[in-house]
Amino acid sequence: MKRRVVLLGATGSIGESTLEVIRGCAAHFELVGIAAYQKVEHLAQIAKAFNVKHVAIGDEAAWKRAKAEGLFDNDVALHSGAEGLEALAVLPEADIIVVATVGTHGLAPTLAALKAGKQVALANKEVLVMAGEWVMAEVKKQGRPILPLDSEHNALFQCIKNEPSRAIKKLILTASGGPFRTFTQKEMEQVTPEMALQHPNWRMGPKVTLDCATMANKGLELIEAHWLFDMPEDHIEVIIHPQSIVHSMVEFVDGSTLAHLSPPKMAFAIQNSLMYPHRAQAVLEPLNFSQGLHLTFEAPDTNRFPCLRLAREALIAGGAHPAVFNAANEIAVQAFIDKRLSFLDIPQVIEKTLAHNWAKSTKIEDVLWADEEARRLAEAALF
Repeated sequence: MKRRVVLLGATGSIGESTLEVIRGCAAHFELVGIAAYQKVEHLAQIAKAFNVKHVAIGDEAAWKRAKAEGLFDNDVALHSGAEGLEALAVLPEADIIVVATVGTHGLAPTLAALKAGKQVALANKEVLVMAGEWVMAEVKKQGRPILPLDSEHNALFQCIKNEPSRAIKKLILTASGGPFRTFTQKEMEQVTPEMALQHPNWRMGPKVTLDCATMANKGLELIEAHWLFDMPEDHIEVIIHPQSIVHSMVEFVDGSTLAHLSPPKMAFAIQNSLMYPHRAQAVLEPLNFSQGLHLTFEAPDTNRFPCLRLAREALIAGGAHPAVFNAANEIAVQAFIDKRLSFLDIPQVIEKTLAHNWAKSTKIEDVLWADEEARRLAEAALF
């Protein structure tokens, strides 16, 4: 029987890789719902190609334009706004909900899907960074794990399997180091958005690509790993691995270390999660060890890349601090893209925003308020 998939964030880079997997494993999957924020022409193409009958468009103006121009067939249910995303997240016929949206838009549909008893496959970092406590509480109620789509967390998921937490000494997240791994501080003063968007190994959306350049992305992944695997902060390590072949490792108390290796393509992690607990023939070509592999590892430099340090400090501080880190980073990155901020000023804006007195969060509404307030303060810190 085919697994029926809803894909939130269908037009982004993760969405494209998910469609690649569904297309390559057509005997196993049926796409029953798709969503995007504004790219309605692209969304219409996907709906036609996969015969999708439920579509959600986040932007109200884009939804109205899609209806006015008749971009979708008459038998397609066209949902709009945040309510539309949540409608797809609880779609009765859906078996698995892929949350590949960017930003805070993914939180409400993720919680709705979990409460409806759906299997969630998660690529949206903000969901766990902002609200890990509440999301994982819902996961525990449901009694089955969130399936991580990020290559690093999927790698950890596969390495850990059913090992008890007492057997794990530490989780090791690998990072490519981004395009500026070997840059001096002086060289980084000249970095432009165009330079930062040239990742050496991965093809991703602009926000994630820029976060890789500052290593904020690895900081967000550290916070995610804490929640996904219930692992204390001091048991999670980040190591630079420029080749992006080893996606993560788990060191056990007996001295053994298990590593997950695959080419730097998201389809491998996505296929594993969508097929879990089974496996299917690979959609893409795997590694060819007979050609030889050169793998190197080194410690990260948190002096040149302070975003990683700031993310860890936010996790240690707890409460709303991870959400504040994420919000301030989003504002600073957009300002850098708009050429209103230098590359080296991105962590300074984050640090200034984190320095405010943030009350301990006791409910999810506190975190949502902190997210909004942090964005306002980060904007003010730009000037």
